[in-house]
Amino acid sequence: MVELIIVMVLVGILGAIAAGRFFDRRGYDADAFAEQSRAMLRYAQKLAVGQNRMVYVHFEDDRIALCYESDMPCAPGAQVHAPSSSVSGADGACGTSAWYCLTRPSGIEYSNSLPFYQISFDALGRPDNPSSKDEFAGFRFAITGDGTTRSVGVTLETGYVF
Repeated sequence: MVELIIVMVLVGILGAIAAGRFFDRRGYDADAFAEQSRAMLRYAQKLAVGQNRMVYVHFEDDRIALCYESDMPCAPGAQVHAPSSSVSGADGACGTSAWYCLTRPSGIEYSNSLPFYQISFDALGRPDNPSSKDEFAGFRFAITGDGTTRSVGVTLETGYVF
């Protein structure tokens, strides 16, 4: 009987600790947003190579989006369509179209390491900053949601997304 009570107390303590982490979604949302951002950057690079044209990645306060033009906001005819019919996390600031756009989840912050909010990929898959070529030495931004920082970046020469 004593062993049963001890086991129940231990299970209760572990349950109380785990419940706090389970119900705080910011860590899971930050991980998902970081992975979706990496996938979006890789897709932009592959699309630029495959279609032999510039693809622009726009970083705005509440979303990240792909466009065939450097103009912000992106015109409907220049929006890059998602590889599937819909994008997870594309509601809110992105609307409900098939545009490849990610809305930043609530409670998640992301910070850009550069003074501009747009990069592009050329037909060789190399990243570039159309507004200031001299400053561009790679790209990195941080995503924070639960106190842990997740880094997403692009290297200069190869366009490798990490």
